Amino acid sequence: MSTEKSFAKGSAAPGPVPDGKIRLYSMRFCPFAQRTRLVLAAKGIKHETMNINLKDKPEWFLKKNPLGLVPTLENPAGEVVYDSPITCEYLEEVYPEKKLLPPSPFGKAQQKMMLEHFSKVVPYFYKIPMGRKKGEDVSALEGELKEKFAKLNEDLVNKKTGFFCGDSITMIDYMMWPWFERLELMELKHCLGGTPELKKWTERMSEDTAVKACMHSAETYKAFYKTYQEGKPDYDYGL
Repeated sequence: MSTEKSFAKGSAAPGPVPDGKIRLYSMRFCPFAQRTRLVLAAKGIKHETMNINLKDKPEWFLKKNPLGLVPTLENPAGEVVYDSPITCEYLEEVYPEKKLLPPSPFGKAQQKMMLEHFSKVVPYFYKIPMGRKKGEDVSALEGELKEKFAKLNEDLVNKKTGFFCGDSITMIDYMMWPWFERLELMELKHCLGGTPELKKWTERMSEDTAVKACMHSAETYKAFYKTYQEGKPDYDYGL
């Protein structure tokens, strides 16, 4: 079963998850699934990945997660967890050796609040390219995104730290990163203009070992998203 190629409807159901491992059901280009991949990589967790064809989902996958969404985790006991923040928090609790969340309840709550704020930023990464593709004027949306970036920049300035919760990477940095990795793809890099600390954060993040391990090149992203926009996503692009 060890293949990066995606499993589609009609594919054979996988066997149980091997002892000592956890299984991630993913899609190679999904930013939400990338969050979980980053946490698995950062914590050095032994795992296996099964990529899912999200346009033609296997029946056995829908039995595990009726919503049919990635990321989804399954452990050797057959227990299934899904949704990106929930899977990442689950991994933090089950594999406590390398902590990505602060020890204090307030510190954890702070990260949840930051994630809630960032969830209001994510839609711009889709609205702007889609509007642009339709020939719409997206300047107002870009202005709003620049304001959101300015607030993130201010946060880093006020904290005087290299990352969002200190001088080393924590969970919140990994939860935000996948969309910044796609700035060039979505032609939104210019929105970082006037946010020097946020720009430096993106540079620091791109040097992280886990980030490098989970990254695709801009060319690969562009090629995949072209097939996605045409309505025929090639989930196995480049394999």
